[in-house]
Amino acid sequence: MFLHRLSRVGFRIARTSMPVSRSSTSTSYFGAIFNRFMHQMTNHHFSTTAINEACEGLENKEKISVTFVNKDGEEKTISVPLGMSMLEAAHENDIELEGACEGSLACSTCHVIVMDVNYYNKLEDPTDEENDMLDLAFGLTETSRLGCQVIAKPELDGIRLALPFATHNFAVDGYVPKPH
Repeated sequence: MFLHRLSRVGFRIARTSMPVSRSSTSTSYFGAIFNRFMHQMTNHHFSTTAINEACEGLENKEKISVTFVNKDGEEKTISVPLGMSMLEAAHENDIELEGACEGSLACSTCHVIVMDVNYYNKLEDPTDEENDMLDLAFGLTETSRLGCQVIAKPELDGIRLALPFATHNFAVDGYVPKPH
């Protein structure tokens, strides 16, 4: 942000104070200021390596590892930021988890099966609304949840989620409900 503002100010100064003829010996006011600024910046020892290492450490702490297993048994392990739902994570990583209602608890198309009971027990209990939608899910199991309701948190690092063989999607493209 600072450099962006500096470049905008520098451009204005350069535009108004640069000499019309450009010879190798003439230097604009802006050029002199820019050279002095760059000299000051190079005399300060900034370590991009230390900054990058700090950012990588921060990124690792703010993400968990999640493995999705599709209906063919193929696995895909992804990094999911804390606070993100498994539905959102799947969509961002091209995993075929439908989510027809976009996470509004109005369908069961983001149904996932938690493959390890220990991880299932670390999840918050499903709400009544989620249980109602799970009743409509294809291939319901004891460890079934809706992907939109499973939120990444540190204790879920390493969770494995299986995708069911099919989904029940009652409202498909072109469907128009008929009045009773």
